[in-house]
Amino acid sequence: MNEQTSRLNLIVLDMAGTTVADGGLVEQAFSAAAQRLGVEPGSADHAEKLDYVRATMGESKISVFRHLFGDEDRAQQANLAFEEAYGELVADGRIAPLPGAREAIERLTGEGRTVVLSTGFARTTQDAILAALGWQDLVALTLCPADAGGRGRPYPDMVLAAFLRTGAVDGVHQIVVAGDTSYDMLSGVRSGAGIVAGVLTGAHDKDQLERNGATHVLGSVAELPDLIARAEA
Repeated sequence: MNEQTSRLNLIVLDMAGTTVADGGLVEQAFSAAAQRLGVEPGSADHAEKLDYVRATMGESKISVFRHLFGDEDRAQQANLAFEEAYGELVADGRIAPLPGAREAIERLTGEGRTVVLSTGFARTTQDAILAALGWQDLVALTLCPADAGGRGRPYPDMVLAAFLRTGAVDGVHQIVVAGDTSYDMLSGVRSGAGIVAGVLTGAHDKDQLERNGATHVLGSVAELPDLIARAEA
């Protein structure tokens, strides 16, 4: 295998919890959405639903709401309320880049690699986050579930969409996937990525990440460029 076909030149990074610190905004936005659909804060129903939201961090949000609220109409209502609430929290300046995340992305792109940012949020929310951080032009491509046919994680569709759309590498073994949730790990494994790196700055711990296929577990995404360099050496 020559150097060009072995280089890990496509890096697919999750956003909230991996490159972006959102300080529990998902849970706050969920609570606002659930209340709008008649789920009382402090109730057993609310606690049960919130536990499910925590367990499925990283999954497409509309999929989560379909599970929680059953019929499509209520799921869409909940999803819209969630997106509105999350957008308001973002607009209030409640998110920030995780330490070293922008620098890691800039180093990777400076090395000639293609970096893609992916999320389980809808496009409107993803765009709001990118705008709040000033990241609109930071990477070549950003993906949400709708951009990859509608299936979010744990399916590999967004990773494979990045592979197909960028043409950055010859095979899936040259892809690096990094994220903070079990669902990120599953989507990376199912895509055939050569490195599936879990980071400990978000929802799930080392055991959960490794159990779901992490090839490496890092303290944060800031460590990713060095990991890739070691893997290529």
